[in-house]
Amino acid sequence: QSIGADLTYAWPTNEIAVMGAEGAANVIFRRQIADAEDPEAMRARMVKEYKAELMHPYYAAERGLVDDVIDPAETREVLIASLAMLRNKHADLPSRKHGNPPQ
Repeated sequence: QSIGADLTYAWPTNEIAVMGAEGAANVIFRRQIADAEDPEAMRARMVKEYKAELMHPYYAAERGLVDDVIDPAETREVLIASLAMLRNKHADLPSRKHGNPPQ
């Protein structure tokens, strides 16, 4: 939704995040990893925790990043219904060619 999409859907198996779990865990849990007796074990634990708690599509749906988490078997029906709903949508585009000119 942050890129201007009208509707966004995710499958239950999607991993949604700004960066991968390993990179995010290294940044977010940097101190815990550095202070641990076994930094590699702590890093692995933090990566697993990050994936389990923050990268699933239900977390993204709770935050409004996706509209719904759908069953992959229902994808065709959901897309057809969504396109039908948006069939008569009219969007006014900016008059300029580039939407983000340099300042």
